Amino acid sequence: MTLLDLPLAATRGNPAAAASYWDTDPLRYLDEHGAPVEGGLRPAPEMLAADRLLAVYRSLRLARAFDTEATALVMQGHLAVYPSSRGQEACQAAAALCLQPQDWLFPTYRDTAALAVRGIDPVEALTLLRGSWHCGYDPKRWRTAPQCTPLATQAPHAVGLALAAKMAGDPVVALCLLGDGATSEGDFHEACNSAGVYQAPVVFLVQNNQYAISVPLRKQTRALSLAGKGAGYGMPGVRVDGNDVIALMHVLDEALERARAGGGPTLIEAVTYRIRPHTNADDAARYRDQGEVELWLSRDPVDRLARYLTATGRLDAGLDAAIGEEGAKYAAAMRERLAEEPHVDPGDMFEHVFAGPTPQLRAQRAMVEAEIAAQSADSSAPTHGEA
Repeated sequence: MTLLDLPLAATRGNPAAAASYWDTDPLRYLDEHGAPVEGGLRPAPEMLAADRLLAVYRSLRLARAFDTEATALVMQGHLAVYPSSRGQEACQAAAALCLQPQDWLFPTYRDTAALAVRGIDPVEALTLLRGSWHCGYDPKRWRTAPQCTPLATQAPHAVGLALAAKMAGDPVVALCLLGDGATSEGDFHEACNSAGVYQAPVVFLVQNNQYAISVPLRKQTRALSLAGKGAGYGMPGVRVDGNDVIALMHVLDEALERARAGGGPTLIEAVTYRIRPHTNADDAARYRDQGEVELWLSRDPVDRLARYLTATGRLDAGLDAAIGEEGAKYAAAMRERLAEEPHVDPGDMFEHVFAGPTPQLRAQRAMVEAEIAAQSADSSAPTHGEA
């Protein structure tokens, strides 16, 4: 019996067993201090190879550098909005690293760091958040759907693509990223139900960061765990420590290969935490206390892997500093290139939807053009003392 067989085998026809199973701690390989957990997961030797883990660590540091720079950019007015991924780097790096080149990723608005790890140009990845365009990268080239802001609406798309690949005989798996809030949406239910019925090669990775904006998980659901919802759709559900990148990649690797081999979908709940506010427009201090944040800072996914690599002799201060410098150069280049990007014509928002402009669109365009003209006139008018 494999890891992914356990939830269904343990809970089928036995509510008491289901309750006891889903009330357990998430699966993990490393504890908060970066030490292997006694009785925890035992990943394959190739997962623990020095070269692979150092590549994973570089990806975590890149994701952290991307997030830090993007947070600074939004505070300085260079981005319209930015939903930070601080604290969730393990989830996003693992998602990008575990996919094969032919697989598809369906990200949310918070998963920009996953795009960076996947290799997408960071400037192209930020066009949506800059307000420049709906999607700055080529989804077909990168096998990555446009980032989705409405909750869970990308989930049926992921299932549809996975089913199309299955019918065509293509060895493609779709990985759909979600937040805990998305599991309350109808699109989540429809996607999971369809995936289970048709055995679609899709994996749902729910990043349970404890809050749907300001609503804590305990007020979102009465379920003992989000992974436990998988049983209702006939698919395995696995609850894993979302700040333990080794455990997360172990679970993802198995789920993706299971789907590729015709075994159907999997629901993974990665237990993690959103360190920063929902976006720069949110005041998280109104609904959570700093002590809670400090607790989760002590469980930082980047520091956890660094401690493990250091303790096992694979990372020293010199190499760590060099990796940090790589991230700093990446962030600096991202800032410099973003500053060189031209501003788009506001009129573009009225294009590319209908074959021809509707009367409503023409009226809206005229209103926008009049407002821009009025602002230009105001800015060119002499100020007090200049006339």
